[in-house]
Amino acid sequence: MEADYVIIGSGSAGSAIAARLGEAGCDVLVLEAGGSDWGPLINMPGALSFPLNMKQYTWLYETEPEPHLGGRKIIAPRGKVTGGSSSINGMIYVRGHAMDYDGWVEAGADGWGYADVLPYFQRMENWNGSPSDFRGGDGPLHVSKMPQENPLYHAFVEAGAQAGFEVTEDYNGTKQEGFGAFDATIHKGSRWSAAKAYLKPALAKGKVRLKKCEAHKLRFDGKRCVGVETSTGFVKAHKEVIVSASAFNSPKLLMLSGIGPAAHLQEHGIEVIADRPGVGQNLQDHLELYIQQACTQPITLFKHWSLWGKFKVGLEWVLNRSGAGASNGFESCAFVRSKAGVKYPDIQYHFLPIAVKYNGEAAAEGHGWQAHVGPMRSKSRGQVTLQSADPAAEPKILFNYMSHPDDWKDFRHCIRLTREIFGQAAFDPYRGKEIQPGADVQTDAELDAFIAEHVESAYHPCGTCKIGRTDDPMAVVDPECRVIGVDGLRVADSSIFPNVTNGNLNAPSIMTGEKAADHILGRTPLPPSNLEPWINPNWETSDR
Repeated sequence: MEADYVIIGSGSAGSAIAARLGEAGCDVLVLEAGGSDWGPLINMPGALSFPLNMKQYTWLYETEPEPHLGGRKIIAPRGKVTGGSSSINGMIYVRGHAMDYDGWVEAGADGWGYADVLPYFQRMENWNGSPSDFRGGDGPLHVSKMPQENPLYHAFVEAGAQAGFEVTEDYNGTKQEGFGAFDATIHKGSRWSAAKAYLKPALAKGKVRLKKCEAHKLRFDGKRCVGVETSTGFVKAHKEVIVSASAFNSPKLLMLSGIGPAAHLQEHGIEVIADRPGVGQNLQDHLELYIQQACTQPITLFKHWSLWGKFKVGLEWVLNRSGAGASNGFESCAFVRSKAGVKYPDIQYHFLPIAVKYNGEAAAEGHGWQAHVGPMRSKSRGQVTLQSADPAAEPKILFNYMSHPDDWKDFRHCIRLTREIFGQAAFDPYRGKEIQPGADVQTDAELDAFIAEHVESAYHPCGTCKIGRTDDPMAVVDPECRVIGVDGLRVADSSIFPNVTNGNLNAPSIMTGEKAADHILGRTPLPPSNLEPWINPNWETSDR
């Protein structure tokens, strides 16, 4: 098989690139290791915990024993299905803060500041909220403001206001800071993945093709990438290969192909095409804790948790695309600053009106609620390396979670701050006992023990093929996503982020695909925006 452009991965960035190249009349072939995204477990938002844990849809990776978490191995899933991780994620839509992208420029990602990326967010969006200069209204990606019908969603936002924090009408607009309603990639009660937004319409038009296979190695003619060795044979690229295979699999594929830290490649008997020491380094993520509180009224999602309750939820969704199955459950959120002197939010909350784990296991106490909370800008860094030169071997993943002392201080603050919010008058009609960590867990040492045992990944891996200037030895791609040191090869997905953005990564990953497509096509990027973000006037003196 052959095409002008071969894209490895049909996920958030890969689908967007494929659609935009196809729209421009290019011959595009997308390689995807996973199968169809058809079926209720993927498409019903309320069923999100199922595909996340199914080998049918997911690369079910786990980390090496994490040294600062008592040797725990943390699960690290990535989508292995049409639509990639956009087909198995929590559907939360967060662009990140404007200052994140200005930080990217400082890190060497010239042309990726907030003014540069905002037009791409606007181009991709079809938002159902109030019209805004900051938002997009006619893009392919449907984004819905969540309705917050359960009274606990409102209690969370009101409690934040009572604690003195900001409230925001649109955290993806001018003002991220504050408590408000989440946006989600849900449309008419169903998951709206990158595959639905971009890839499937492109396939229907005939310029883009999709092939099910695993990419094993990139083939080079000298320094030029000419195609991909796959599980079903060689695929030739007449113009370029674009790797959009995730923060784990993109660096793995580069290293298997001879692009990476030379000594590490030689250890595995791999011929070095380009010595790029940054490949696989700079791995970042968000960690979070679930702070759980019992609810004294039977109003939580726990009322659906019996077999009969789940059947009714599923039936209503199948018949009408409505009810509890039409929501991901995360309808209220907050972005706040941890202390005075922090200029923009560095803590994120996801609020859920049930006390439950990601695997769908409910708390023994029954009715309850929880906030997922975590710091957004950890200083800890990890790496992705090779187990062996065998493409079938899983990548070796070590996040090095909690390796920086500030992480412990930040998480202790998150727990105490959540208790303060849950203690506000808005929760008085509903508040039972604290389920987790439990009211007896109070000292720094007790909190640290709880954190080490219970902290979980928010599944936001990035940074392993970071974008930067060509004279930066740790940069892997230049600001046009071209792999430094070779020709005919680009990487475009969350692996190129120099720093993790403030919030969930699906939206910035799709934006990366949108912007990369213009670079691939040789187009002048969209004109920069002159819109400015809101910065709290009290940021130097207060956390709220």
